[in-house]
Amino acid sequence: MAHRYDLLIAGGRVIDPAAGLDDIRDIAIKDTRIAAVEPAIDPAEARRVEAVAGRLVLPGLIDTHAHVFEHAVGRFGLNPDLVGVRSGVTTLVDLGGASYMSMDAFRHYVVEPARTRVHAFVSIYPVGEGHLSADLYGPGIDVDACVRCIEANRDLVKGIKVNAEIGTFARHGFGILDKAKEASRAAGVPLYVHFGQLFRTPEKANVAIDLDSLFPDAVARLDPGDIMAHPFSRHPGGFIGADGRVHPIVTQALARGLRIDVGHGSHFSFAMARKVLDAGIVPTTLGGDLHGYNTDVTPTRGVPEVHPDPEMMPFAGGVGFSLCHAMTELVALGLALEDVVPMVTSHAAEGLGLAGEAGTLEPGVMADLSVLADERGRWSLRDNDGTELSAERLVRPLFCLRAGVRIDADAPVLPEQRAA
Repeated sequence: MAHRYDLLIAGGRVIDPAAGLDDIRDIAIKDTRIAAVEPAIDPAEARRVEAVAGRLVLPGLIDTHAHVFEHAVGRFGLNPDLVGVRSGVTTLVDLGGASYMSMDAFRHYVVEPARTRVHAFVSIYPVGEGHLSADLYGPGIDVDACVRCIEANRDLVKGIKVNAEIGTFARHGFGILDKAKEASRAAGVPLYVHFGQLFRTPEKANVAIDLDSLFPDAVARLDPGDIMAHPFSRHPGGFIGADGRVHPIVTQALARGLRIDVGHGSHFSFAMARKVLDAGIVPTTLGGDLHGYNTDVTPTRGVPEVHPDPEMMPFAGGVGFSLCHAMTELVALGLALEDVVPMVTSHAAEGLGLAGEAGTLEPGVMADLSVLADERGRWSLRDNDGTELSAERLVRPLFCLRAGVRIDADAPVLPEQRAA
């Protein structure tokens, strides 16, 4: 008999914030698109049935902060499918790996071969980002070239990446941030701003640094739609002032339309997260910020590896984590799962200009969805300071559909959770 659908995802808890849906549903797939979302669909109508009772079924997860310009600069860039579909993530955004000088290579060698949907925030720095030398993060900013790159790659580039942190500011003041903002306004795209120390301060700094004024002065330069990153950073120069409190300008910035991305990475601190969350500030999106310096899975391929100078970079190593692991941490910190899901679906899609195209399971859209285990028990979580937190709920990726194709979550970056 002829089948109406190619695949039926049957009996899962479907959470689709964009559609206002949180209930048990069947999802039918035809060709590469969502064909129907109903309380019950006859399994005889589908060529294949995947029973997912007891599982979470979400719009394809969107990681708003990844580093996947593989092979470009040392070991910094991971394989996009390692961070993406093999970790249950169907869409990701590379943050600053490529610049106007290398965007063509990024498209050809990363975006086109990937099974994951990949977008980018172009680096304002001509060399892109790899952190091999702080001196590469200042000279030669070409606003016009950056804008031309964005104009030529509107399908791929969704914004601009810049750092507003102690080491960069000590070398160059606000000049680079101001040029990045100029390019952002000219191109009509948001600016993604790294806060919290990244590079060590040189012994002979060009600019005197007042940590309590650096962050608010930088935020005051930003526009609605711009993104403030790393709210839970363990490094100075971020959301938390010298008095241990969140800078008041954060609330003001949110009120005028700025956004916050977690940017987990090597910056995440449970203590800082509690301060920010206790102040009533909830991030808009949840970027994982995986890269080759905070995982140990990047193969050497027989080539000597180049690492950042440990005296320059405050990175912490590890065996990796995932976007789902970051979701687990936010739930353990007290946020409801229902408040975390929009961060990796509808909020992310909206911020990238992909609303209606990604981050939803509405019939007619591309069949991108993530199926997750939602387990109960006791697990021990550890942040980048070594602080431990007990979790009673664990979110773990099982598989995803990318354009209707099933891909198992088997990436070696996925962490093995320790029992509490």
